[in-house]
Amino acid sequence: MVAADVAELHAREGDPDVFLDEKGERVPGQWPDSPRPNVHDILTGTQRDGTLMVGKTCADWTSEDPSHTAWVGHSDGLGPSGSAEARYRPWNSVHESGGCHDTAPRGGGGRIYCFAAD
Repeated sequence: MVAADVAELHAREGDPDVFLDEKGERVPGQWPDSPRPNVHDILTGTQRDGTLMVGKTCADWTSEDPSHTAWVGHSDGLGPSGSAEARYRPWNSVHESGGCHDTAPRGGGGRIYCFAAD
């Protein structure tokens, strides 16, 4: 279980052992000995509390416009050179992506995670 409720989910920090890819593998990121390239950015379009960050969802994930951007978090909770500074730790809200035409140029893989409520 990733979290007991929505508040706990959004309070989590990225963790390469928890936020895995569709094959159950660690997502390449900034952790020691990670494979390259770094693709730890998660497309969220949210603020830290999980609420919408207006204008940062590539037009509700339908736009490829290079002048629009998305907001991303880090699946591994780490920043450049493996930095664990607080600003890099959220899985859901760290920085803008590149333009919506290419969400991968700065550490992204265009991943979107889905969560199920039990």
